[in-house]
Amino acid sequence: MERKIVIAIDGYSGCGKSTLARQLAERLGYTYVDTGAMYRAITLYFIRMQVAIGDEASVGKALSSISLAMTRDPDTGRACLQLNGKDVDQDIRDLSVSKRVSEVAAIPAVREFAVRFQRQLRSDHGIVMDGRDIGTVVFPDAELKIFMTADLAVRVDRRFKEIRAVNSSVTREEIEKDLTRRDYLDTHRDISPLRQADDAVLIDNSALSPEQQLDLAEGLAREAIGVRAL
Repeated sequence: MERKIVIAIDGYSGCGKSTLARQLAERLGYTYVDTGAMYRAITLYFIRMQVAIGDEASVGKALSSISLAMTRDPDTGRACLQLNGKDVDQDIRDLSVSKRVSEVAAIPAVREFAVRFQRQLRSDHGIVMDGRDIGTVVFPDAELKIFMTADLAVRVDRRFKEIRAVNSSVTREEIEKDLTRRDYLDTHRDISPLRQADDAVLIDNSALSPEQQLDLAEGLAREAIGVRAL
């Protein structure tokens, strides 16, 4: 029987981590876990409940009221995140959430809450998990670690197209400002900053098509699993 492994994919905002992780999980028959969606869901809840993120007691109270769950759409097979029993997959992609998610994710209590949930999702069926600290903090023993990056201009273009599909008023300048800010916050926070694990494989997909990066990642995964790609 083919052994199942943990694949950790970390990297910058807008470099296609979630797309690659989801496609790779589908190709391998693994479970895909989008940790960025978890932090976005927490941020969404904080916004809705007007939580003062600088108030430790308020943050703790809010977290105690949050229940996260991963579900799978029976028709599409797509993994969806539920916040307190409700599907928030579309709501968490709003620019208002994007602007605050790095700030919320830097709160120690929030990261502890999210990491506990993420570790509970480890299974014997193999998982592909993407985020900022999967290979360095959540699963430092992952059998395969990938660190993704891309030129800022490329990432801005990708994120602009994604958000423009649901918010026609957003501008490219807003997206560039947001990504630049998030890059700084993600790499400079005190708790679990974004960094490439020493044993992670770097993939710069600035000039790669989705199919090319998927083939590359699958080859790395097959090598880690110990079998040849079909």
